[in-house]
Amino acid sequence: MSADDAANSPHHAAGDSGSPEPPGGRGPADAGGQEAFDERATPDERAEQESAEAAESAEAVSGENPLALRLEQMILGAERHYTPFQAARSAGVSMELASRFWRAMGFADIGQAKALTEADVLALRRLAGLVEAGLLSESMAVQVARSTGQTTARLADWQTDSFLEGLTEPPEPGMTRAEVAYPLVELLLPELEEFLVYVWRRQLAAATSRIARADDEEAVSRRLAVGFADLVGFTRLTRRLEEEELGELVEAFETTSADLVAAHGGRLIKTLGDEVLFVADDPGVAAEIGLRLIETMTGDETMPALRVGMAFGTVTTRMGDVFGTTVNLASRLTSIAPRDAVLVDGEFAEALGASGEAPVSEADASEDEKYRFALQPMWRRPVRGLGVVEPWLLSRRE
Repeated sequence: MSADDAANSPHHAAGDSGSPEPPGGRGPADAGGQEAFDERATPDERAEQESAEAAESAEAVSGENPLALRLEQMILGAERHYTPFQAARSAGVSMELASRFWRAMGFADIGQAKALTEADVLALRRLAGLVEAGLLSESMAVQVARSTGQTTARLADWQTDSFLEGLTEPPEPGMTRAEVAYPLVELLLPELEEFLVYVWRRQLAAATSRIARADDEEAVSRRLAVGFADLVGFTRLTRRLEEEELGELVEAFETTSADLVAAHGGRLIKTLGDEVLFVADDPGVAAEIGLRLIETMTGDETMPALRVGMAFGTVTTRMGDVFGTTVNLASRLTSIAPRDAVLVDGEFAEALGASGEAPVSEADASEDEKYRFALQPMWRRPVRGLGVVEPWLLSRRE
């Protein structure tokens, strides 16, 4: 078992019933003289005995890096004290439920090595307590564990791969990066922890405010403007550019897109290297974001062409992501959009017209009215999986 596995992987193998097979098997007496378990012992008592034996075996052969263990202990704030079975029992949680929580959080199986701390026990108690109090269903608690694990895993990977890597170059020959990292992490850890909680509270406040402003029907079936922005010819770029250049281009695209989406009132759902997915409550906000993306990228000579597709309608939101026909339609519109242009669907165009931000028909546009956007109908065409659609070309009003 590696140090990383032990630090981040506190649960038993899938399907564990709390009674793992100890190394060397079991029976009345094995070749090493192991005695049989007391047949009068309860399943939990036998499992605990097996757990202790497995832990002793794992500790005897672990041979882990002492500095890695020191880093782990400093970050976790406690020493290893429990096997997964012992942690589950101390938390008053079944091994089966503990395993579900740990798998949801993204922790790899470690058998029954002694790799857990008091914090792991407390986390189990809290999740299980929310279920017992009726505040969360068991499936919802697992979703909470999964969403938190996925989000923080990506954050931790980014911080270690990009942030710490650039700050831990050995200052003198003979020093390892790990030796430099220890005092740096010790100084940064409390500050980054406080900052993480602050940002999470801000985001949670914004999300709950959106729900409070919506009526009951909108809370169940939300209507959102969904947009995709996609770099043109990215596959060819991957063959032409060096890895470092490609990484810088992707980072610049993602950073610029994220800043523009946030600044104009949208929400970035995810980035996919050469593509970003964003949403907005109002089509006018999404239209501004889409055009700003095009204008900003075309003004950067280092960036390839961009195309944007947007649709407006009912979406399903789950674990921070969005799904449904509206999302699929926005994606298809992106794939057929001209270079450096924005295509929207009929509902999006209709919503802009209804809000007075764009005339649906230029022939009917009043000279006295000031519109922000212009809409030009394009040829109706079949779109894979969605039938025939009529896209509209979105631009700024002259």
